[in-house]
Amino acid sequence: MSSYGPFTKIPTISACIFIAASLFLPGCKNKSADKNGPDSSAIRNIKNSIAETPVIPADVAITKMQVEDGFMVKLVASEPLIAAPVALTFDEKGRIWVVEMMDYMPDTVGAGEDLPTGKIMILSDRNKDGIMDSSQVFLDSLVLPRAICLIEDGILVAEPPKLWYYQIKNDKPVNKTLVDSAYAEGGNVEHQPNGLFRALDNWIYNAKSAKRYKKEGSRWLIERTHFRGQWGITQDDQGRLYYNTNSENLLGDYFPPGLGAENEHQRNVAGFVEKIVSDNRVYPVRPTPGVNRGYMKGVLDDSLRLVEFTAACGPVIYNGNLFDKPYDGNAFVAEPSANLIKRDILTGQGTIISGKEAYAKKEFLASEDERFRPVNLHVGPDGALYIADMYRGIIQHKTYLTPYLKNEIKERDLSKPLNCGRIYKVIPINKTASAPSFSSNPIELVKLLQHPNGWVRSKAQQLLVDAKDKKGIPALQQLLKDTGASIPLSHALWTLEGLNALQGSDVLPLLQQHDWSIRMQALSVLTSVMNKNNYRPFIKELTAMIDHNDTLAAPYIAFLTHTIQPLDPAAAHDIQIQLIRKYPDNIYVSDAIISNLYNEEDIFYKEALAINPDTSILFNKRLKKVITDLTKAKNSSNFKKLAQEYPKGAAIFQSVCQTCHGTDGNGTTALAPPLNTSDWVQGNKNRLIPIVLYGLTGPVKVAGKLYKSPEINGDMPGIGANKEYTDEDIAQVLSFIRNSWNNKAEKINAADISNVRKRFKDRQKTFTMEELQTLK
Repeated sequence: MSSYGPFTKIPTISACIFIAASLFLPGCKNKSADKNGPDSSAIRNIKNSIAETPVIPADVAITKMQVEDGFMVKLVASEPLIAAPVALTFDEKGRIWVVEMMDYMPDTVGAGEDLPTGKIMILSDRNKDGIMDSSQVFLDSLVLPRAICLIEDGILVAEPPKLWYYQIKNDKPVNKTLVDSAYAEGGNVEHQPNGLFRALDNWIYNAKSAKRYKKEGSRWLIERTHFRGQWGITQDDQGRLYYNTNSENLLGDYFPPGLGAENEHQRNVAGFVEKIVSDNRVYPVRPTPGVNRGYMKGVLDDSLRLVEFTAACGPVIYNGNLFDKPYDGNAFVAEPSANLIKRDILTGQGTIISGKEAYAKKEFLASEDERFRPVNLHVGPDGALYIADMYRGIIQHKTYLTPYLKNEIKERDLSKPLNCGRIYKVIPINKTASAPSFSSNPIELVKLLQHPNGWVRSKAQQLLVDAKDKKGIPALQQLLKDTGASIPLSHALWTLEGLNALQGSDVLPLLQQHDWSIRMQALSVLTSVMNKNNYRPFIKELTAMIDHNDTLAAPYIAFLTHTIQPLDPAAAHDIQIQLIRKYPDNIYVSDAIISNLYNEEDIFYKEALAINPDTSILFNKRLKKVITDLTKAKNSSNFKKLAQEYPKGAAIFQSVCQTCHGTDGNGTTALAPPLNTSDWVQGNKNRLIPIVLYGLTGPVKVAGKLYKSPEINGDMPGIGANKEYTDEDIAQVLSFIRNSWNNKAEKINAADISNVRKRFKDRQKTFTMEELQTLK
């Protein structure tokens, strides 16, 4: 049961209890704010001021938005063309493909959520005025669809638990193919994979997932990658991925996404899932009492406005050509529960990327309309910033809906309607947004790799790779020689990789470039280029980088030993030893080496100690931790037996808990603390049960380690108010986690749950660790 952040970690209870975020994660967290809070008369006055929350027509809703000076908001599409948009993508014709999740939370109990009302729509702008004027159904009768991705002559569609590929013929779906039967295995609507983002490296990545996908002919490749984020995923011009959890502004990777995920025993790899922007404060322009934990001290300030992110989602790195240069590379993050969009300024220094909020106590865009629910952001073909606005009252899923929020929804009649939805775009005032046309001519597409709009460059790369047309190869190779333009060069490099036309001779000169962004891409693409016929010159060059103290390249070289090992095991081992000797306390080099030691951890640890017996040096400490975690995780053979004994408990664990606490119970970075060997899980049941029923807030110590901000964020909501789960169900899931992995504790029964409910029958607020420790 996680507790802190959209997935955050919770003391020991199972992910099943956790919860932390809502589809777009409305109210599961927060801290800090005015400790005293407003008096009751002030609260009444504020509540009276927002008692009426009518549906506002889309064009009028724009007047309720406060946007950064110099910008304006334009309507792109609204009901009846679309309803409940949660994801979108553009095709080369400028059309918008939209995922409609109509069946999400029809009311506070989720009645009808399993009905096949979801759709994939195609929006078109026939008169070319920038406003969509027609829509057509591409695919309907879907249950809670959540992501799409256009690729080759078809489209990927995520409809949990499966991922499908449909060929497209005359804008109609044909030849449906199953890509992954377990795309969204386990979890609930809030905690399932999404995104289907085509990255620079030609792979498709997801948020809330550790899988990546690639189409090769008629075959789909599925590989393990780092587990990232919760809702929404994006990339910068170097192909590094960014995402977040509901309570964290922005997370991301310091390294390209295809590196470092080979060792299943390694729980965390430094440089991945890093906190990019640590400031989680938000500044709504209206009272926002309609958040899940709004009754808790510190969640709202004295004007009833949300203090920190509780539904962060749908981030985008702006790399369009319409905004002025200071906005280049900025991150924009949606916060639907506070009806706003935040702007963050990012900077890079060496390996590390960090950021800060762009403004003091204000936002890039904030609305006075409670139903404005931005859930995904995109850069469009014209360089504008596009906003998918689900436009509805309820965004918190029933699994974690508190009685407090149910009352807020009832008071302001937020359940209906369900048939609204908008797409907006933000553009600078006095600038005209226009998109280029795309040709099927590969030479013309190669020219678009140099376009100032990052969306255009990415789409041109994708079209070239999808077409598999070799005519553009000479022009691509020519772009590799223009080392003064690193971004087009990077696209050319990865386009050649996607066409299986990249040669070692193309890459070797790039490794010698002074420009780090070029060397970085060359190092990253080596995993696709090195083979038994050409690897020796590369090893020579990599070794030279180590000798010349190329600190930036060192982690990449360590990652690459995974590719070198099957070609020349001795050379791979020698490089690892060189790196250990030179960088014994570099966390990125250490973890990169460890990422290649799957099932060799013990042997290598002994060798490392022989080189340097000091167990306090960072490499030895990091490797030892992996070995220790592996030992703890080995005892999982009791799962099947426990699932038979507690079938409902096992099902709840899979759907609610494991997405944050992990299938092995050892927790997940940025989401939740471990359940395995947790004293809270195995200890006094009268302390464990209240966490599940009422939730947990603040720091929590698990197995001797204190989990607190900024390592974890948010609160773990309880599930006691969810009528979907009986006392027997809750007893089963607790008994299940109390005896899974290395845990061993007495069974909990329904009467135990009932007794705790009676003991705290009037309680609504969550518990703190200190309160729980006083319980007998």
